[in-house]
Amino acid sequence: MEFQKLLIILKKMIILGSNSETRSKILRSHNIDFTQKGCDFDEDSIKTSSPKAFVFEATLGKLNSCVKSLGLKIPILVADTVVTAHGKILRKAKNRKDAEAILRLQSGSKVSIITAMILKTENSEMIDISSTDYIFSEFDEVKLKKYLDSQDWQGKAGACMVESFCKEYIKTVNGFESCAMGLTVEKLKLFL
Repeated sequence: MEFQKLLIILKKMIILGSNSETRSKILRSHNIDFTQKGCDFDEDSIKTSSPKAFVFEATLGKLNSCVKSLGLKIPILVADTVVTAHGKILRKAKNRKDAEAILRLQSGSKVSIITAMILKTENSEMIDISSTDYIFSEFDEVKLKKYLDSQDWQGKAGACMVESFCKEYIKTVNGFESCAMGLTVEKLKLFL
């Protein structure tokens, strides 16, 4: 009986503990009801150089911040994404020069986009860490400059947008596009 009540609550609404427009679009496109409330966490406090450890610690930090400020009357969903290439964690670019350097590391390379998500209720917790791997062809210089000028890369892990700029350069992909966009909704829906 308790499990059935939980399912009813989850189907009605969750809190997306994120300010990400992309994550909210993913949930809306899959008809998942939610309210959105960002929760602050200082990712600069994370010291690990392991991409999977980093993304998990960031997600856990966001969860703890959300639970502290919002409680758990309504289930909370948090997520974080990192991009990695050549063994480096490629975080959100601080400026245009940083974005260009990050994107040049990805051009013609294997790039892994790792997303961790946690859905927490009063009685349960679902944790997932997924990776989508891409092999990109070399980026066109003119299109790269145009993308950098657009500033669409701002706020994006690794300045990467597989749904727009990077899409035409994908040679191979292994994994879910939703993971690369910041929320592995296919796995979330299995839990819901």
